[in-house]
Amino acid sequence: MHLPPELLPVLAAIRRVGRARLVGGCVRDWLLGLDPKDFDIEVAGTSFDSLHRVLAPLGATDVVGRSFGVIKLRLRSGTEYDISLPRRESKTGAGHRGFAIAPDPTLSDADAASRRDFTLNAIAWDPAARELVDPLGGEADLRARRLRHVGPAFVEDPLRVLRAMQLAARFDLTLDPATAALCRSIAPTFAELPVERVWHEWAKWAEKSGAPRGRPSAGLRVLADTGWLAHFPEIAALAGCPQDPVWHPEGDVFAHTGHCCDALARDPEWLDSPPRRRRLLMFAVLLHDVGKPACTRQETKPGSPALRWVSPGHEPAGVVPAEAFLRRIGAPHDHAPAITPLIANHMVHHHGGPTGLSPAAIRRLARRLAPATIDELAIVMRSDSEGRPPLHSPETLALIASLRARAADLTLADAAPRALLHGRHLIAAGLAPGPEFKALLAAAFEAQLDGAFADEAGALIWLRDNFPKSHATEA
Repeated sequence: MHLPPELLPVLAAIRRVGRARLVGGCVRDWLLGLDPKDFDIEVAGTSFDSLHRVLAPLGATDVVGRSFGVIKLRLRSGTEYDISLPRRESKTGAGHRGFAIAPDPTLSDADAASRRDFTLNAIAWDPAARELVDPLGGEADLRARRLRHVGPAFVEDPLRVLRAMQLAARFDLTLDPATAALCRSIAPTFAELPVERVWHEWAKWAEKSGAPRGRPSAGLRVLADTGWLAHFPEIAALAGCPQDPVWHPEGDVFAHTGHCCDALARDPEWLDSPPRRRRLLMFAVLLHDVGKPACTRQETKPGSPALRWVSPGHEPAGVVPAEAFLRRIGAPHDHAPAITPLIANHMVHHHGGPTGLSPAAIRRLARRLAPATIDELAIVMRSDSEGRPPLHSPETLALIASLRARAADLTLADAAPRALLHGRHLIAAGLAPGPEFKALLAAAFEAQLDGAFADEAGALIWLRDNFPKSHATEA
């Protein structure tokens, strides 16, 4: 394992008083060929005070976690490391927080590993001997892409099921059957989880499931296999919701949604986006068809007696269940306004006929989408189109690309149109402020969207021509 140079003096200081192990995600990520970001260190064979004494000369030490045996060390460079003693945990109450935790520096490597959640997170690295410490077979599970619980105490923390969801998605893992059975046995304990912890796991699923190692649908499959999908009824309703097999040979809406999320996770634009944008787009794709269960029915196509599955109106019908899901998982309040317009408009590229949407329609689309953008809608629509394996539709992708290009020509691809006429213009034109201002400005904006004018000078001409009582001029 390649260690940051600034970590080496820290490990050298620790070796003077105890036995250091790098633990958790940094070891897992290294074995997966990823560049570890956070290095957590567990130190056995010493006391908290001795550990603090050798670390204090290296930087600022935060001992707020003393009762848990945790020291946060901040080096002069600003880098932080969590350094802790091994600890024992015992269940004292319900939920994720119902544990008594006590540091125990005498714990063996095997006992220290046994308190973790999954075997792939229980692998340690001995920086002195430069070798793995893997008493529970986590490396073999990781190579087999298997997510397996550490021991029977797994059931004491229901949050571990949602952790399984996001880990499976981030690293394309399959849940071990025995672990899935344990998860099913604790499904009723979901209500014990604080919503902020539920959000934390869903956010990781949405942000970090990118290709080449991630596959978001693997996380959704964990929820299905464990019975925990029932706790998210808006997503659960997609399972078994039928689709026309001609257009959707991949199966029901749940299967389609998984493929769409996987397509998004491969999209270079999504991969290059900052975390918040990745999160918003992934949730938009996850929820893009949640309106279908309420709208799906069979009907005949004109000129054919055969019945087929259709879902008319499912785009706007998805807004309410999407909002309910986002509330249920504790999403920040600013997420739904940025996600639901993408859901309500995700079929718009099929609504413009052979010539596509008119400039006025594109302006109105950009306005409806705000604070989301046409660029972001294009990414969602592209994922939707690519989520129908083995079908691939160059024609649909061309429609999406054309919409995006025309929006860019109108400078609307990444922003909504802004009103060009304002109250100050009306006052300058000699109109007295009053209740009619609002209606007049609204009419002006509609005219702007229709293409009546495209700059401030044109707005003033429009005002003069349509409201002669004003003294507006081009100047």
